[in-house]
Amino acid sequence: MSAGVPFVDLRTQYQTIKADIDAAIASVIDRSDFIQGTEVAAFEREFAQYCGAKACATTGNGTDALYIGLRAVGIGSGDEVITVAHTFIATTEAISQCGARPVLVDIRADTMLMDPERMEAAVTPRTKAIIPVHLYGQLCDMDAISTIARRHGIKVVEDAAQAHGASWRGQRVGAISDLTCFSFYPAKNLGAFGDAGAIVGNDEALITTARMLANHGRLSKYIHLREGVSSRLDGLQAAILRVKLRHLDDWNLARRQIAQRYLSALTEANVRLPTVRSECDPVWHLFVIRSPDRDRLQASLKASGIETGVHYPCPLHLQPAYCRLGVQKGMLPVTEQVADEILSLPMFPEMTQAQINRVIAAVASFDTRKHAAE
Repeated sequence: MSAGVPFVDLRTQYQTIKADIDAAIASVIDRSDFIQGTEVAAFEREFAQYCGAKACATTGNGTDALYIGLRAVGIGSGDEVITVAHTFIATTEAISQCGARPVLVDIRADTMLMDPERMEAAVTPRTKAIIPVHLYGQLCDMDAISTIARRHGIKVVEDAAQAHGASWRGQRVGAISDLTCFSFYPAKNLGAFGDAGAIVGNDEALITTARMLANHGRLSKYIHLREGVSSRLDGLQAAILRVKLRHLDDWNLARRQIAQRYLSALTEANVRLPTVRSECDPVWHLFVIRSPDRDRLQASLKASGIETGVHYPCPLHLQPAYCRLGVQKGMLPVTEQVADEILSLPMFPEMTQAQINRVIAAVASFDTRKHAAE
């Protein structure tokens, strides 16, 4: 049998830009430009410009970006922050680390993203912020969420860890709300060679506050205006991200083309395909299908040499870490059903036509009735 289809292939991507990446790394080392140097400042300018925003403050990772972003907008002890349980735990960790309480609401059955109606129903006098999670490279309904937030005087801090370059009504994520937080974990659409993150927005005062919080509460070397943390993007990662940012639109286009192949070729398959709202131009960080026979489908694809993932198999409200929230099984029914059915297919810009065709053939040939009888 020929080589299998990996879920993601970072080695191949590196090989396509190896000369530029290696030169960028060597330059940083040669200049000893390791902490908050010229590469970091340049990347902050360039990424803000890419997002169509006025400013960017980088952080050590995406979780810190969320935490620092929440602190920058004033979230603290006793506050409530509304988000979803269908996300990675970093979203809620950041809320708890601020001393606030995560309030988890259900998602829409079609997009698998935050349901604005459920969100508004959860607003209380203690609600101070909302974190819409732009999962899988798709954007939440930012028209509805922004309108509700304005009506209640609530801040919006977006979790765009999987949505670099996605847009809503032609406006890129990063310039829509109060603040937007990104992760540059290696497998992201824009990924570093280690941990890295950023906070982007149009309120330059908020971004200045975020930058200060990420650097021990200071803007100059020995004057600390408040307590902060140490969460700084290093020069090596900034240099790598600057090189890769130049390719991001092309990579996102390749992802869109792969997604279109999947969408058009799998319409008759025994799976539920992703729903894309007309207002959104997604970047397909993940291509997530649904099947009530998910585990057998995943096993069948594995037997065919195709790697898949499940993002995420256990919703946060059912995690032991969040028993204290009192959100019992059955209280977020759409979230729970989705978690039982989702399966992420291989998705990376360097996929070959042969690899795409192989995934399509394996999914299309899966017969739920046959496998249920086995």
